[in-house]
Amino acid sequence: MFPGRTGRGLGHGARGPVVKPKNFKGTLRRLWDAFGKEKGILPVLFVIVLVDALLMLSAPYLIGRSIDAIAGGEATIGLLAATILALLISYVADGVLTFLQGWLMAGVSQRVVKNLRKALFAKLQKLPVAFFDSRPHGELMSRLTNDIDNVSSSISQSTAQLMSGAIMILGSLIMMLVQSPILTLATLITVPLVFLLTRTIARKTSVLFKNQQIQLGKLNGHIEETVSGIQVVKAFNHEQKATEEFDAINAELTRIGMRAQVLSGFLMPIMNVINNLGFAMVAVVGGVLAVKGMITVGIIASFLSYSRQFVRPLNDLGNIFNVLQSGVAGAERVFEVLDEREEPDDAPHAAVLTQPKGHVVFENVSFGYRPDQPILKHVSFETEAGSTTALVGPTGAGKTTIVNLLTRFYDVTSGRILLDGRDIREYTRDSLRKSFGFVLQDTYLFSGTIKENIKYGKPDATDAEVERAAAMANADVFINRLPKRYDTMLTENGGNLSQGQRQLLAIARVILAKPSLLILDEATSSIDTRTELHIQDALLAIMEGRTSFVIAHRLNTIRDADTIMVVDRGEIVEKGSHDSLIRQQGVYHQLFFNQFKNLEMQAD
Repeated sequence: MFPGRTGRGLGHGARGPVVKPKNFKGTLRRLWDAFGKEKGILPVLFVIVLVDALLMLSAPYLIGRSIDAIAGGEATIGLLAATILALLISYVADGVLTFLQGWLMAGVSQRVVKNLRKALFAKLQKLPVAFFDSRPHGELMSRLTNDIDNVSSSISQSTAQLMSGAIMILGSLIMMLVQSPILTLATLITVPLVFLLTRTIARKTSVLFKNQQIQLGKLNGHIEETVSGIQVVKAFNHEQKATEEFDAINAELTRIGMRAQVLSGFLMPIMNVINNLGFAMVAVVGGVLAVKGMITVGIIASFLSYSRQFVRPLNDLGNIFNVLQSGVAGAERVFEVLDEREEPDDAPHAAVLTQPKGHVVFENVSFGYRPDQPILKHVSFETEAGSTTALVGPTGAGKTTIVNLLTRFYDVTSGRILLDGRDIREYTRDSLRKSFGFVLQDTYLFSGTIKENIKYGKPDATDAEVERAAAMANADVFINRLPKRYDTMLTENGGNLSQGQRQLLAIARVILAKPSLLILDEATSSIDTRTELHIQDALLAIMEGRTSFVIAHRLNTIRDADTIMVVDRGEIVEKGSHDSLIRQQGVYHQLFFNQFKNLEMQAD
């Protein structure tokens, strides 16, 4: 976890999520662009769909000719056998071609979605820390999973159906016009009703499906927070409250989901009613025309089949529209993240920072997470290379913000920060951050082995180097007691270790990386006093010769710092060594003796 992620540096407010409304056509256009090279497969798919549709269009014609032959007494066993064989071939070919359509679209949709998921995850790596500070992590996870899955379903289900539906509608219309324009007119009477119904329902469901995805993101965010902080939930007897909050969000998701599904579910029953009216109209008008000798019974039979083939794609378009609405709602949320502003590019002539000495200068630096709420106000100080600077002060004073700016997790609002005489914005961001090592109060471990977590900052380290770093951090004591020692698998964030053990691994990770500058943010706060005494020597060893910034509330741990800076309300109110600040009898003097007075009272 990086500085600021715990919210300590964000107490004065970070910006909220940016909502960028997008229209249906615009999102579809972007989805089409996302097909990329897969567009080359679509002509092949179209040919398969076209052949399949032509086969299906031939079936009603063959059936009508057979009925007319029987009615006219012209039918023979050979003619009927040939007709049945042709129909059988058509239906078998339809099954094979339908399978090919599904197989092709499954591949296309999965590859498109894979690229979208890859682009979204890569985008997350390029976004600034401020983006993650202002958004629930579960909601972001929902965009990577649920929303992407909706896009996949939308592509796989709708693309081939749209092609097939368009061909079937056009082909059926042509065949009906050729056989009887009057019956065609009777069939088309129901089309405006289908169009109006689909359009009306689609407009309402589009909003509901998008709200459903938003609410699902909120639910995922609440679950992620509750599971991650389950110990805090239980420690404060917050189980009932957490359950009530979950029930409230879940109830709202259920309400929106039911409205979306019920409203979209109205489409098919009403469509069936309209279709049956259309079939009744064809039967009545066809019967009248047959009685008058204007058409044959076979044409009526063909027409009933063609009208069904004509109307069924219209019905399918209603279902496809519902699938598209859900997919577009998911794609919209994915594109919102893809459109977020990334960390600014490095300056055109940015230099690679190599072997920094560690001379740091803050020149009149001001910063606020929000423009109207400044956190740091005209901060200026200088830190000599290889020295140790301690930052003390009340919570929310701006201590973590100083190191956030130094590592360019955020950029200054005004003023500048120099490292070895050069503005840090003139270095590449990658080389700048590689120069720092972090040991934070709230450490983070990844799922994997202990060895992999220690090697996180130096993947090419040997096993001997890993064990040496663990020994320096005093972590080897508990590691060697584990059954698989360094190959022990850790759960998410090292949940199967104690907080102190996780802290020791974080210290070992930094020792192994051997950074040029160190940032220690309450690095030993989660370690017992006895263990702290053991690792103080290790910390002093890796700090020697390196510029170090130490954020501490336990003031006895920073008495030997070269410079102690007292930060209060975004300003440096005192600066000096421990002894000189004690002699001044100012803010630091009061903080120091109040802390020891409290310790004495606790001891009594």
